[in-house]
Amino acid sequence: MISLANYTSGSAHEATCHRVVLRSHAVTPTGSDVDPRRFAVHHADLSTGVRLAYLREGAGGRPLLLLHGYPETMRIWWRNVAPLATAGFDVVVPDLRGFGASGIAHDGRYDPPAYARDLHALMTEVLDLDRCDVVGGDLGGVVAVDLALRFARLVDRLVLFNTVPPVLADAYRAAGIPDDPPREQRPSADYFVRQGTDADGLIAELDTPARRRSYVAGFYGSRLWAAPGAFSAEAVDFHVEPFLDAEKLRHSWGIYEFVCGRRPVVEIPRLFEPVELPALVLYGPEDHVVPRTFHERMAVAFPHCVGPLVVPGAGHFLQWERAELLNRVLAAFLLPRSDTKPD
Repeated sequence: MISLANYTSGSAHEATCHRVVLRSHAVTPTGSDVDPRRFAVHHADLSTGVRLAYLREGAGGRPLLLLHGYPETMRIWWRNVAPLATAGFDVVVPDLRGFGASGIAHDGRYDPPAYARDLHALMTEVLDLDRCDVVGGDLGGVVAVDLALRFARLVDRLVLFNTVPPVLADAYRAAGIPDDPPREQRPSADYFVRQGTDADGLIAELDTPARRRSYVAGFYGSRLWAAPGAFSAEAVDFHVEPFLDAEKLRHSWGIYEFVCGRRPVVEIPRLFEPVELPALVLYGPEDHVVPRTFHERMAVAFPHCVGPLVVPGAGHFLQWERAELLNRVLAAFLLPRSDTKPD
């Protein structure tokens, strides 16, 4: 989970949102959930200089861009793609630069503006889509916000969960929300500091596929990001496999290096202002990396939000842990309602 706690903001904003609880049953795992060949993966050489991998299902429906976080790839959306395409969405799911089947960033940039520019190029130049809704958690949520604010004509609505709220320190304090503890005092922050400040040393220690697997697998188990039992051993292998390549694992830490000041700031992220777009905010409370003030902060930062809605039994990987519920909620929030009443 990325954090931007080292930034500050002087913006003040007031908002009110309702905190609602959603309940659902877990999705029964199937073999197709962990089949890497379930969907056709395409590649595009973008004007940004990056070769991006993506899948697309349901062309002709309402454009919907699904964004993964860390340590994830497009595979984290495997339980969502087909149901959403069937529901009426044109579903686009990329691997961000440096992740999965996408190429590395030869310009060395792994920051929200760079990710956002890749996605804008993919949607508008490659796929010829001029409007879309965007869904994201973790890093994907941060990139979704930057994309929406940087390219306002592209994004209609946002759906966000278990991500980093916009950096509005003064507004949060004015709303009575306590400051989060410093990163070094958080029990789960050791990975963040190491990846952000000593990435070369860490990758040197993870010098075999087995060691890299053990390291990444911990995020799906022992680090308590997910609800207990949410990921079977087979599912963990499926999600970890793209990170067994040492180069890809090393580049996936680029965002942490950016946040920790180890990569230059070429463009300021659009993360320091309230977001006026319509947004649905969800929260998986089994997540032990996202601070407990998440839903309060999101209510301040998104004045036109629905929620935050709390999803019991879900954690950081809500799109996998509560896939069936998320699919239904996305259809209800994003698809236009028919004016025709049943006979």
